[in-house]
Amino acid sequence: MNLIIDAHQDLSYNILSFGRDYSRSVYETRRLEADHPVPGLKYQSLLGWPEYNRGKVALVFGTLFAGPLRAEKELYPNQQVYRTPEEANRIYWNHLNLYHRLAEEKPEVYRLILTKSDLRNHLQEWEKQPPDPQPSDYLPLGIIPTMEGAEGITDFSELPLWWENGLRSIGLAWAGNQFCGGTREPGPLTDLGRQLLHEMAKTGFILDLSHMDEPAALECLEVYPGQIIASHSNVASLVKGYFTNRLLSDQVLKQLIERGGVIGVVPLNAFLNWDWCADGGREAVSLRLVAEQIDHICQVAGNCDQVGIGSDFDGGVGLEHVPHELDSIADLQKLTTFLQDLGYNEQEISKIFSGNFLRVVESVLPG
Repeated sequence: MNLIIDAHQDLSYNILSFGRDYSRSVYETRRLEADHPVPGLKYQSLLGWPEYNRGKVALVFGTLFAGPLRAEKELYPNQQVYRTPEEANRIYWNHLNLYHRLAEEKPEVYRLILTKSDLRNHLQEWEKQPPDPQPSDYLPLGIIPTMEGAEGITDFSELPLWWENGLRSIGLAWAGNQFCGGTREPGPLTDLGRQLLHEMAKTGFILDLSHMDEPAALECLEVYPGQIIASHSNVASLVKGYFTNRLLSDQVLKQLIERGGVIGVVPLNAFLNWDWCADGGREAVSLRLVAEQIDHICQVAGNCDQVGIGSDFDGGVGLEHVPHELDSIADLQKLTTFLQDLGYNEQEISKIFSGNFLRVVESVLPG
């Protein structure tokens, strides 16, 4: 099996909102939540430490995320919502501090990856893991912190402090905000957004275009000099029935590829077939559609160097919303068969599963 780097998981949000303990097996989490329902939790988990190890998911981008209260009142009936940027700042620091605390208190389960040396040593350990690991073989999950929605940044002079504390990637938008338009709230890049980009580039952050409205994303691709990704964003034109501004337009895809960016494909049913419920539900959606998204990006790029995986697992979706072949994070390995059916070889699949996002991460981490 190839190692996997997953470019988007909402770990801290689920831990702080719903008390999920990802050191448990996903099946233990499901059992506990079935026996003791958690208010506001509407989906079953896909994540657990044993499943990370069985699926060789060695490294994830762990988000700092909170939703603006106006956007999703019923989805966020807990403290991980904000009314003002100042509230967002407080919540996002809580999330980043949580990742540090997890790594300190459970180093056998969680490991923050802050430098190239951390990354090299971590992946060397995972490469040596046996093919069918037993509990005694389990290794820590590597986490690279990323900010989803930049409203947690209230003072640009604070950006070096975010970096010093491990933040390596920033997405300007979730919904629309003071920096740019976002999902279901369209709008261009603002002057404040342009200032933020300038300051991010000085520090060296990766810029994540996911959730950004098209005009804002296109301007970012023109003006941002640093590394750019779309951590969890499928191609809109391939999705039956799709009509919102959340996914990548063909123009953004083309320019992102020209800039050398990497796109994380999302195995979420609605991002594969918007009409999936009416078309037969979960059993009618296959990982084949994920492989076809990956293949399309490779065909547009003319290579296999600009696509990876950004699962968004447990990020507002769960077992009920993913292709029927998936029962946990470990099953991402099943993508191998579908990619092989489309003509991809072992070396190309290795790039897709980890190599491409690894290249981006290596380019920004300090020594």
